[in-house]
Amino acid sequence: MESWNPWHGCKKISPGCRHCYVYRRDAQFGKDSSIVKKTANFNLPIQTNRSKEYKLKPDKEAVFTCGTSDFFIDEADEWREEAWRFIKERRDLRFLIITKRIHRFSKCLPKDWADGYDNVIIGCTCENQNRSDYRLPIFIEQPIKHRIIIHEPMLEKINIEKYLKTGAIESVICGGESGEEARVLDFAWVLDSMNQCVKYDIPFHFKQTGTFFKKGSKIYRIERKYQMLQASKAGVDFHYR
Repeated sequence: MESWNPWHGCKKISPGCRHCYVYRRDAQFGKDSSIVKKTANFNLPIQTNRSKEYKLKPDKEAVFTCGTSDFFIDEADEWREEAWRFIKERRDLRFLIITKRIHRFSKCLPKDWADGYDNVIIGCTCENQNRSDYRLPIFIEQPIKHRIIIHEPMLEKINIEKYLKTGAIESVICGGESGEEARVLDFAWVLDSMNQCVKYDIPFHFKQTGTFFKKGSKIYRIERKYQMLQASKAGVDFHYR
């Protein structure tokens, strides 16, 4: 999956942010993750090579957008209009935008958004029941063509049936938390989310176990390089492409 980070840095706003990987990585280099800055790759989607061809090529997977910040963070308001212009220009690409700030979504749209751009997927992160019940009603009501729910890091069992049955959600992704201070992911929570998706015929993907993964009564410590592999081996994905 290609990545595009037009700006870097974020502000923690909910329990899922506590051990954010962006803060861990920046700390290694003495950087302050709470300072939001435009990056050198701001215009990556429209960058071209010497042959005037776009450097970012269409792929089966979407471009992971703003993975080291939040696309809808208020500090980036002055840059976002131009970023939307790049997204509109590159209709041959799909852009995946994952946010914890769905409450700001309606304030941050381009004038020609209408009912959404076909090439934009919005992922709403809901790490626990409280954040799900706050964010998802807002999420469902927004003019978005492609919606997915992200439980990552998943911090508890979460019931989202009333949102799945609307037919507005295209898929659900679950995952654990990485790092030495990671909180435990219980496989029972993952299975419960998978069963909810099966009930409403919604694609489901178990992305990664996280560092501490509970299965039955035992908690396993899993190295970062094996977390996605172990999740895949669980064999609980449903209709996920």
